Amino acid sequence: MNNIKVYPKMFMWMFVGLLLTFGVGYYISINPNMVFNIFGRGAYLWFAIAEVIAVIFLSARIRKMSYQSAVVGFIIYSILSGITFSTIFLAFNMSSIIFIFFVTAVIFMIFSIIGSVTSVDLSKFKTLLFMMLIGIILATIVNIFLNNTTFDLIISIIAIVVFIGYIAYDIQKVKNNVYGIDDDRKLAIMGALELYLDFINLFIHLLQIFGDRN
Repeated sequence: MNNIKVYPKMFMWMFVGLLLTFGVGYYISINPNMVFNIFGRGAYLWFAIAEVIAVIFLSARIRKMSYQSAVVGFIIYSILSGITFSTIFLAFNMSSIIFIFFVTAVIFMIFSIIGSVTSVDLSKFKTLLFMMLIGIILATIVNIFLNNTTFDLIISIIAIVVFIGYIAYDIQKVKNNVYGIDDDRKLAIMGALELYLDFINLFIHLLQIFGDRN
């Protein structure tokens, strides 16, 4: 089944999520008291844990949720991401963040179009993308202890390739509704969540390589 008609709602919710995340992150970064309370008192770790739990729960339960609950869950997750995302605004200068955001948006648009119009079944790359993603996560954990900048660069380069692939793949998933969600509104939320994650991760890794630090 072709679900291109879902795209406008999906991209709208994705934009809402990104707006909340960037808005919350920026607001926290310019408020010293909030920065101190989150980072100086150890609250950041709990917010990061809550963020991970929220996205896992939302991804696993959205098919059984009502549309309203899915919307609330997506908004809560976007806000939690904004809290942890505030580190970006503290670490990098604003002009660099804006430029990389624009670059990310262009790349996202290009591969969204590819995913939407291609006749190639991108599901054949599902296992490869997933295994590479697991490798990135494990390598990132290892590099926390190694703190090797060259290794970090390699991880970011591979991650960029992986999330570009995921953009096209996830767009096609929504088009073909592989989720089996009958409600177009919930399908839009599910697609928005996955594309939001693709966008954010692509942005972060591009920023790691090309961003100017404060």
